[in-house]
Amino acid sequence: MAETLSPTRMNLLQRQNQVKLAQQGVDLLKRKRDALVADFFNIVRRALAARERLTKAAEQAYTYLSLAKAVEGREVLEAAALADPRRLEVEIETKNVWGTRIPTITTDSVRRTILARGQDPVAVTARTVESADQFEEVLAAVLEVASTEVTLRKIGEEIKKTTRRVNALEQVVIPRIRGEIRYIRDVLEQRAREDVFRLKRIKKKLEAKASGAG
Repeated sequence: MAETLSPTRMNLLQRQNQVKLAQQGVDLLKRKRDALVADFFNIVRRALAARERLTKAAEQAYTYLSLAKAVEGREVLEAAALADPRRLEVEIETKNVWGTRIPTITTDSVRRTILARGQDPVAVTARTVESADQFEEVLAAVLEVASTEVTLRKIGEEIKKTTRRVNALEQVVIPRIRGEIRYIRDVLEQRAREDVFRLKRIKKKLEAKASGAG
């Protein structure tokens, strides 16, 4: 350190300002991390609810499908499915949380009427309609699960990144600067003591000369 750092008062002031800025950065990053963690746990609850919704929807959908298949026959269900060449538009929107862009998946309403599916209300049986309703609920649940888990992954990554930056500042950067501050202060104090010692010697010599002259 002695070879690379000039122990001057200006450098001491610079290092003291750097410590203040680094500590302010730590405080800001910790507030960001706390906000992200709060968001993370809120979305965890949503994700668990979405998973439960998906599980229930899938169970009901396959129950209705099995019943419709047993009563109506596979051909009837396939004909109803072919009449519905659906295209679902999915968009990814983002929101800003402490400078972090968090993605969310959005889409139009998944649930539709018989006519919107392109099916004939007279020709399609109630069991087929109910089966389609249940599988649209499954699709809605899948999209909700996907949205929450994409968001969780992004927030989790940002929390890790922010934690690494906090640790780097607290465990590496700030201790290094404080070490430099101690080094500069030690050198300046040693110089001050040497200056005082020299002044005392000069004073004694002057006093000795004055006494001899007298």
